[in-house]
Amino acid sequence: MLRYLAPLTLVALVVAVSAPAAEPTKFKLTARKITEVEEVVTVTDPATGVTKTMAQKRGVLETIAFEIDSTKAAVVVCDMWDDHWCASASKRCAELAKQAEPVLKACREKGMTIVHCPSDTMAFYKDHPARKRAQDVKKVEPPKSKDLPNPPLPVDDTKGGCDDEKPAKFFKAWSRQSATITIDEKKDYVTDNGTEVYSIMKEKGIDTLFVLGVHTNMCVLNRSFAIKQMVKWDVRTFLVRDLTDAMYDPKAKPFVTHDKGTQLIIEYIEKHWCPTVESKALLGTK
Repeated sequence: MLRYLAPLTLVALVVAVSAPAAEPTKFKLTARKITEVEEVVTVTDPATGVTKTMAQKRGVLETIAFEIDSTKAAVVVCDMWDDHWCASASKRCAELAKQAEPVLKACREKGMTIVHCPSDTMAFYKDHPARKRAQDVKKVEPPKSKDLPNPPLPVDDTKGGCDDEKPAKFFKAWSRQSATITIDEKKDYVTDNGTEVYSIMKEKGIDTLFVLGVHTNMCVLNRSFAIKQMVKWDVRTFLVRDLTDAMYDPKAKPFVTHDKGTQLIIEYIEKHWCPTVESKALLGTK
């Protein structure tokens, strides 16, 4: 019988050697932020010829390198609905969903936690395993929110920000998240509640949060599960700047293109709220 053991042992050895190595969970990213610096400038009044020096603040764009453990990171998908009352916003969201889907798939494969947050659609997901998973997490009361400055936005969105030629009046057009974005029934979470997101993070030991979705100047900033609140709860938060879009109409101040308006809001976030990353950095690629 001993003569049969050698081939079996060899087979086991071959299998062990050929097994793929586990993917590393730690990798480095590069983010950017805007830091205000004060500088002294000399100004001459052209009418009087009087010269004086004065201090003024200037924003300086910085890049910061940091490391994350992907198993301790989560991605929040903010309000990537199936439809919107603003037709142009709906079209852009549909395109954004196509771009976000492969990124979310790769993040999931790297061990990141994906939290889908399509506000006002929880009834649609009431029987979904990902919704039940979020509800089953033991509630953790977040800390008291930090009192932080809230500077005005660089764009005027007071009329809703829709850039349709003839904007419709607001109505709830959405019923679920875009079907383009996969919700993994075995791993993901569905919620539109900030405390539930915070509880998920605490249960899983998550210390880093990435936010993507729409709209940059509205939901992405102001939802209970999004940037402002998470920063106030002292969560290390980043905006994925190439996977977001604003509700901004170029017919409103500062009268720039829609894309430029989105960029201005991204810069506002980098200056006042949190750093931003590109999705390729999130994947650990250059």
